[in-house]
Amino acid sequence: MARFNEAIPAPSVLIFDWHGTLVDTHDAMFSAMEEMLPQLEELGLVDRLLSEDQCRTQDDARLVRYIRIFRRLHPRILAERRVSRTDIFNAIFGEDKEAKLIAHKAYNTAYRKYFGQVKPFQPGAYEYLSALKAMGIRLAVSTNRNREFLDKELRTVDEGRWQHLFDATVCADDVTEYKPDPQVILKALEKLELPADSRAWYVGDSYVDMLTAHKAGVSGVFYNGACWEQDRIDSWFTKRDAPAAILDSFEDLLNLLALLERQEPDAFTQAPAEVRPRPFPSPERPEPRIEPDWHPAVVRLIRPAVILFDWHATLVDTLDAMYHAVDDMLPDFHKLDLMDRMVAPEDSKTLEDARLVSYVREFAKLHPKVKADRKISRTDIFEVLFGEDQEAKQVAHKAFNHHYRNHYGTVKAFEPRVRDVLEGLRKLNIQVGVITNRDREFFEHELDAVEGTGWSHLFDVDVCGDDTPLRKPHPDQLLLAVQKLDYPPDPSVWYVGDSTTDVIAAKRAGMTSVFFNGAQWDQPWLNKIFPGTHKHPDKPDVVVNDFSEFWALVLACEVGPP
Repeated sequence: MARFNEAIPAPSVLIFDWHGTLVDTHDAMFSAMEEMLPQLEELGLVDRLLSEDQCRTQDDARLVRYIRIFRRLHPRILAERRVSRTDIFNAIFGEDKEAKLIAHKAYNTAYRKYFGQVKPFQPGAYEYLSALKAMGIRLAVSTNRNREFLDKELRTVDEGRWQHLFDATVCADDVTEYKPDPQVILKALEKLELPADSRAWYVGDSYVDMLTAHKAGVSGVFYNGACWEQDRIDSWFTKRDAPAAILDSFEDLLNLLALLERQEPDAFTQAPAEVRPRPFPSPERPEPRIEPDWHPAVVRLIRPAVILFDWHATLVDTLDAMYHAVDDMLPDFHKLDLMDRMVAPEDSKTLEDARLVSYVREFAKLHPKVKADRKISRTDIFEVLFGEDQEAKQVAHKAFNHHYRNHYGTVKAFEPRVRDVLEGLRKLNIQVGVITNRDREFFEHELDAVEGTGWSHLFDVDVCGDDTPLRKPHPDQLLLAVQKLDYPPDPSVWYVGDSTTDVIAAKRAGMTSVFFNGAQWDQPWLNKIFPGTHKHPDKPDVVVNDFSEFWALVLACEVGPP
């Protein structure tokens, strides 16, 4: 619902953000972002990501964590398509201007492959802009886009009809700093020979745009074309930097101007009623992402006496070392005679699995999308490639270990509060253990290295890949763990893991399977990888997206049903 501060004066100039306000370039932008983010390691930017406790919001903290681990955008951002690259860089790098400059430069290099895919953000944008111009309001654009991109998009959008509408345009490479620095706004006002005051309106679709307007000393007008919920918008701003108006459409903008014209009859050369076009529909809210249907209030599980955790991509992040080792290992498949032992395409669980098998067989490397997603472990990769061929998987694990020795050692907690959760479980008198397909030489080093002090004191038992003849998804490791604890393998033993192999191992062991959805798969994808068919019957008992949800689940079982 549109709202505004009654003290806002009629505008002498409307300066617009470009992407997400006047035009939709999401296809090109997200394609460029998804190409750029996997380069963070070679750009030296992984260690310059904000720590989660420095992030402005919980959503920002989750985004930092996801990008640090997976080097791609959070699936909710890709699904909702409501944030810009500037918002993303400000969320993940904060005040580190140098890091943001490096990121923007890498983004621009990628964007050159995609830009030109541009369309009006809202139906009737040209008609509304023409009406504003007819009212005698100066129009301008201030954007973080580079000049080469804006000029082409301005020539392209709406068959080039917009080119005469703007009295000034300012791009990121016309000034020395990106938004939220106010230079892009102040430069536009300088070109128009207008003062930076409340009669200059900056219309943009993001928190960063409103912060930029505030720093420039002009009126910020938040264009809610992405259809954010009102509470969400309110949570972004303080009274000091709140926008002077929040509008859901250009129709709302004309309504506001008509109201101001009644208060200031001489504000415009023509009244809004004389020039406004017929109403065009407001932007539609993007289709929401379908989240996993989990909530501790509706899930009824047996209270855990023992909780066993997977290691990699559940408790800790070792993805960099793992993917480097897989890259080095796959070319060895020829000399190891593993190419001909891969499953036939018709025996794959999903079409995506069949494509992965075909790609590895042809090129002896992972498909670029698998590497970009960074969501699948080497154990899952081997399951996809070799199915029930235990001998082939053992050969592959051995080859992986050979190459992993060149890369392992860097290990980080998957989330900042993992240690707190593990310590909290012990205070609840729950026994805690680790089950990992990692060989003991690697696991013990990583266990001692994590967070600088190590976590060995947090576990009552650990079982590694070389402690049993067969690794997950075979249940041997889980059964050995409870045997060491002198506890029966039953549903009061929870196994928490991030992969299909973890789920299969738990169900075959007769334990409760908790799927840790750190990769943030949505419900349709979870239905695909856990189809519950006769051939693939194993499904998790519950899905949790992070450790706060997991902790809530444990506590719900502690309290018990009402």
